[in-house]
Amino acid sequence: MAGHSKWKNIQRRKNAQDAKRGKVFMKLAKEIFVAAKQGGGDPETNPALRLAIDKAKSANMPNDNIDRAIKKATGDLDGVHYEEIVYEGYGPGGAAVMVELLTDNKNRTAAEIRHAFSKNKGNMGENGCVSFMFDRRGLFVIDRSENDADADELMLEVIDAGAEEMETHEDSFEIYTDAQEFQAVKDELEKKNIVYSSAEITMIPQTYAPLDAEDGLDMLKLIDMLEDNDDVQEVYHNADISDEVYEQH
Repeated sequence: MAGHSKWKNIQRRKNAQDAKRGKVFMKLAKEIFVAAKQGGGDPETNPALRLAIDKAKSANMPNDNIDRAIKKATGDLDGVHYEEIVYEGYGPGGAAVMVELLTDNKNRTAAEIRHAFSKNKGNMGENGCVSFMFDRRGLFVIDRSENDADADELMLEVIDAGAEEMETHEDSFEIYTDAQEFQAVKDELEKKNIVYSSAEITMIPQTYAPLDAEDGLDMLKLIDMLEDNDDVQEVYHNADISDEVYEQH
């Protein structure tokens, strides 16, 4: 993993996603809906719902939107049934791609995702074709300019709280946890008043696929098309794309 910052890839797309705030809110509302539907509407007893609400609040989603999604799921308002689906495939240059979705129409969604892959020099594969290349882990990013934390001291504290490793970068710390230990580490950071820029459970690639400029640009087009789909919640990939290609995009 050395040299590859998951957060760097996330940051590069933040501005584009922020420009589509209404779409982001809709995706977050779906995630809250499903979490509440499966585990109940109380975030104190439903860790998945608590995480979904935290994500929504970090995106400045209004509390009314959050409450409405929970009420729909718990039966206080009429709702719809969303099915959780993961599609897997290969992008340009053979990069592995995983797409997490919440949809009320599986057939429509499957056709749209297959079209996105085929239009951008990729192909959708069978379930399991690339998921073995990723690990589900918690990821915290701490902006060093907003915290006075000493690197060695912080590492000891988060390891004690259940973190698996911490990477030190010029402007940030990246803390990786087992998905089951995510909340414990989050609680510890908040108890220590350590401000994090991002906190999520995500899919981390075990290895990366370096792409040349042409495949890198095509890969970014594929990611954009997938993320523009209303049913897509997350897109994970192991493409190693240069800064220069991101700037061209």
